Amino acid sequence: MRCSLLVLSLVAVPAGAAAQQPTVPQGPLTLLQAITLGRSQGVDAAIAALNVRTANARVGQRRADLLPAIEGGAAYVRQTVNLDEFGIPIPGASGVTDPFSIYRLQLRASQTLFDASLIARLRAARDTAVAAGLDARAAGEIAGATTGLAYLRTLSAQATVRARQADSTIAAELLDQARQLVAAGVSPAIDATRSEVSFGSVRTQLEVARNAADRARLDLLRTLDLPSGTKIELADSLGPGPLDLPLDPDSAAGFAHEHRAELAAERARTSAARRSLGAIRAEYLPSLGLSGQYQQTGQEASNLAGSYAVQLQLTVPILDGFRRQNRVKEQHLRVDIQEIREHDLVNQVETEARQSVLDLASARQQVAIAEDRLRLAQQELAQAEERFQAGVAGSVETTNAQGSVIAARDALIQSRVGFGTARVSAYRALGVIDQLH
Repeated sequence: MRCSLLVLSLVAVPAGAAAQQPTVPQGPLTLLQAITLGRSQGVDAAIAALNVRTANARVGQRRADLLPAIEGGAAYVRQTVNLDEFGIPIPGASGVTDPFSIYRLQLRASQTLFDASLIARLRAARDTAVAAGLDARAAGEIAGATTGLAYLRTLSAQATVRARQADSTIAAELLDQARQLVAAGVSPAIDATRSEVSFGSVRTQLEVARNAADRARLDLLRTLDLPSGTKIELADSLGPGPLDLPLDPDSAAGFAHEHRAELAAERARTSAARRSLGAIRAEYLPSLGLSGQYQQTGQEASNLAGSYAVQLQLTVPILDGFRRQNRVKEQHLRVDIQEIREHDLVNQVETEARQSVLDLASARQQVAIAEDRLRLAQQELAQAEERFQAGVAGSVETTNAQGSVIAARDALIQSRVGFGTARVSAYRALGVIDQLH
């Protein structure tokens, strides 16, 4: 029952959903909103949703084999009959008759009363539809995770731009100090030259960072299936977010085993394969059907006579050239193959879950180390500036200290992006990316 409800919830998409315009976010876009839009607007997710509707239509086709079939017809026949062709002497009648007309109105109906094979095929189609629905959910999760990672890359690029802007401000201040000291005769001219070179390098890095930010924004719009000119504003920072996941590798593996849509879909496909095998075996059983027809015929449309026929038919399969036996063997091998795939996916899911929580723990430690590194680099720069202003150190010391700050800022940005990426990947690996906050 839960599987049927899942299918219905996944296929409850308007017929024109594929033609709907993508949603443009209003106001600042959060990470969770980006993931949600990616799940609903991603191209792969949309195609997977259509595949669910296709599988559901196949269920209807299988169900039709067990429902009544009714058809009607009307005919007008103008004909002659050769009475001699029957070989039965008819007194006073021989040769070809004169042309005459026949009017016929006919209604036919049939109903399968019992066919174990058709019932098993219907159940297999339902399992396939459930698998398609779970595949759609998995495709949506992948699309959402892809969007989330694109969102984090965009945040990273924007943070890098802000870092380079801050570096440019510091470089400009150091350049101004160097020029003042050179003008006062305290420092040699090379100190001002070094500061100018450092200032030019930071400005170049700023332009590179701006270009990277623009490209990252375009990648994000592409994952959201939005026009490349769409203006969006990102709301989240790269700070650490809360976690509501089992962080122990063993617990994470068990959690993923219960929540990953891909694994549930593979189980449904295995069930469908087994039901298909059962459907072939059920072809050995007798089937029971009811059919009948009612017709009105006559040589004049105003003078028709009715007749009917009702048939209850029991069909017992005896021999079909051993075709069924070989089909059973073939399907049995398909079941074995599907069971191997399911077993392999179980191992893959558990491995991904364990790896994701290990990466998450490592990423969190890297953020803490990078924050401490930036603090020390800024302290080094402040001390170098004091020494430079006091005339006890040259511009080489401040340039090196500024380079340390730039590297530390980049390391902090990358560690925060790494933590965000690990967080999105962990929620995805454990099958609950829709619960990410």
